[in-house]
Amino acid sequence: MKKPQPTESFLGISALTPPHNESQDVHETLLEFPDNRLLIDLCGEFDRNLAQVEHALDVHILRRGNHLALVGEDVARDRAAAVLGQLYGRLESGRSAEAGDIDAMIRMGDAVSQGADDPGDQLEMFQGGRVEIKTRKKTVEPRTDAQKDYVQALFANELAFGIGPAGTGKTYLAVAVAVNMFIGGHVDRIILSRPAVEAGERLGFLPGDMKEKIDPYMQPLYDALNDFLPGKQLAKLMEEKRIEIAPLAFMRGRTLSNAFVVLDEAQNATTMQMKMFLTRLGEGSRMVVTGDRSQVDLPRGVASGLSDAEGLLKGVEGIAFRYFTARDVVRHPLVARIIEAYDKADA
Repeated sequence: MKKPQPTESFLGISALTPPHNESQDVHETLLEFPDNRLLIDLCGEFDRNLAQVEHALDVHILRRGNHLALVGEDVARDRAAAVLGQLYGRLESGRSAEAGDIDAMIRMGDAVSQGADDPGDQLEMFQGGRVEIKTRKKTVEPRTDAQKDYVQALFANELAFGIGPAGTGKTYLAVAVAVNMFIGGHVDRIILSRPAVEAGERLGFLPGDMKEKIDPYMQPLYDALNDFLPGKQLAKLMEEKRIEIAPLAFMRGRTLSNAFVVLDEAQNATTMQMKMFLTRLGEGSRMVVTGDRSQVDLPRGVASGLSDAEGLLKGVEGIAFRYFTARDVVRHPLVARIIEAYDKADA
């Protein structure tokens, strides 16, 4: 049998095309991986990483020694080759190849593949546009093109809005950027806030002091911070007031200088509260406002400050608006389908 000839290579991976068989067309790409140890990590336990790529891209992947054979349509094989090449590159650099990493590459590969003629070109374009947010505990990477554009806007603008459904990473990425800029010395403080509005139910009078009363409303912000900073360091920074988590009402009268300020759940801020918050911006500070227009918990007849600000501030220099859809949901895949069903019903 004639020996396969390499046709292209990237990141130490040779992509080979089997010789043409006159009796039938062969729709297969063969990828060679020089390091068998990394190939094992690439495939994942019980080949679960390969199964994820197969399911998402509609290809069939066969292991043959230190080769992976991709069987399927041309476009699907090219996309799968680019994703597997990027994953192998991550492993070569000592980074992880988890389910979330694979999901990010598959999602962002849709845009990467446009204008690229082969897997090598696709991979180079993807690497050239990589965005990473380094924190004390982990490195965060956007998983969709909308997330990538959002993160770039946070670094480039003094005031940015992130608007879209739950589960799209609006708050999580904003807090990650805040921590990154804080540990890099670009800001002196992190201030996280959200309106203390009950989500459709009366919780009554909560026990404890002021902090204990408001903490349940602020818990999502604590969760995000705990992902990026060691517990002891976070506790110390909060004790020193270098990191603050407070209800929106506590912002009145303050000037927030040299700080990274995040307002979460902004759809539950009234028009006056939103104006009050936006005018707290001080010298050397950055501000991020996140919200979901479909989850307003304000009393009937009370206008959302987020919608009002969106209408008034679009086009103002130095302010960026970035939008997310159900396609950017990075929680359980069922969440995206739930959001799409509700959006369809509303429409």
